[in-house]
Amino acid sequence: MNEKEFLDELKEIDLLNQALKLQDWDIQTGMPEKANEDRSELNSYLYGLYFSKKIGPKIKEAIDYFPQHPEELSEVGQVVFEKVKENYELEHLVPEELMSALTAATSKAHGKWQEARASKQFSDFQSALTENIHITKQLIPYWRKEEKTDYDVLLNQYEPGMTVEILDQVFAQVKEGILSIRQTLKEKGKEPATDFLSRKMTKKQQKRFVVEVIKQLGYDFSRGRLDDTVHPFMIGISPNDARITTRWDEHDFKMAILGVIHEAGHGMYEQNIDLKYAHTPIYEGTSMGIHESQSLFNEIIVGSNRSFWKKQYPFFQECAEGTFDDVSFDDFYRSLKHTKSSLVRIEADSLTYPLHIIIRYEIEKMIFNEGLAVEKLPEVWNQKYEEYLGVRPENDLEGILQDVHWSGASFGYFPSYALGYMYAAQLYHAMGKDLAVDEILASDDYSSIREWMTEHIHQYGASRKPNQLIQDTTKEPLNPQYLIDYMEKIYFDVYGVEKTNSK
Repeated sequence: MNEKEFLDELKEIDLLNQALKLQDWDIQTGMPEKANEDRSELNSYLYGLYFSKKIGPKIKEAIDYFPQHPEELSEVGQVVFEKVKENYELEHLVPEELMSALTAATSKAHGKWQEARASKQFSDFQSALTENIHITKQLIPYWRKEEKTDYDVLLNQYEPGMTVEILDQVFAQVKEGILSIRQTLKEKGKEPATDFLSRKMTKKQQKRFVVEVIKQLGYDFSRGRLDDTVHPFMIGISPNDARITTRWDEHDFKMAILGVIHEAGHGMYEQNIDLKYAHTPIYEGTSMGIHESQSLFNEIIVGSNRSFWKKQYPFFQECAEGTFDDVSFDDFYRSLKHTKSSLVRIEADSLTYPLHIIIRYEIEKMIFNEGLAVEKLPEVWNQKYEEYLGVRPENDLEGILQDVHWSGASFGYFPSYALGYMYAAQLYHAMGKDLAVDEILASDDYSSIREWMTEHIHQYGASRKPNQLIQDTTKEPLNPQYLIDYMEKIYFDVYGVEKTNSK
């Protein structure tokens, strides 16, 4: 075994993974409805090949050989080897048939989820979700290292080192901060006008605007594309293929425009990882929390910035072809930050959004740590929405069926969104020490913002852990107070609330 053989094997594994990702993209964007069973069989077959190579004899040989001969690995080879070893230790005990069963189950579950959305009935998805949960519970003992709870094991898949103990504390602080801000706005704030937000802006008009904006932000269309889907996502297939998707509503331009800006943040991350890591497990985001920090920085930090919108508003009006010509910039900007309880996570405003995540976190924790029965999920979901946001779903489509994640067995993923929001606010605070962010967003050249993110986050891919990246970049560990302070500043400004005390 030498380094070239090792890297060649990783490239073959990566090529299989690229094929799986292309299948996934096709399933979610254009696959014929009746192809679901056939695609499930193909995905299961491809995943079996992929997984068997990931834990196969050549990787086992490398795991045994290189610790005895570390001098034979280059600096990049050493970083890659450590990641491969980490993945191997996590996966090599997992029976191949169990992973193939999960792939088949999730492929079928996606079709059942779509059927259930059409019927608005959770019962049409319940058996598929039950199977996803059942297989995941079978996998947890194989994945477990030193985690205290079953749900900690799942959290660690997406955010290394994250635990229920940490999240309970952090989410309690965030929840308290949001509820305090909402109460102050209710008592002292002046609601912005929003009557014009539902004016018709065609898909073509919205697309013209947002494609130009994400190009300016740094998304490279020569290595990416924008497609339509039910549930927006980004999928990084290779260094030259990071695709984004969205869904459009001609009477709610915010959903697609901010959604595309969000997904472009994910895409920019994967387009700017150092190419020396191509075809290895390092060429990906280090965690879903860090990945979400990049998309939410785009969507919420940039997307909440007054200077950004002042620069873009004339172009927005031009793209809308007269629809918003009678709306002043001040009224338009304030309308974007209107806060109101909503039922659907991806349509939530930036103040209430973390509450949607906390609800999902608490439900997943109940499923895996407390044995909550699947048939009870819709009622628990509805109760929590009433308790936290004061609204109650009228049907399962606007309730428990709104997210795609459980159809893919992505349990433990949801907290990444709130972590990403906290990371984004903390990174923004650190960026402000190096760059005049408002001035840059008022200018014709945003490149220095993307370059700062590439220098501190993007280039490393998965070569550094999330806590290390945040510590190195901001000089402190995760601190949710930056998010609370940021939201207070934005919303107090928009609602005309004077801050009378300092923290």
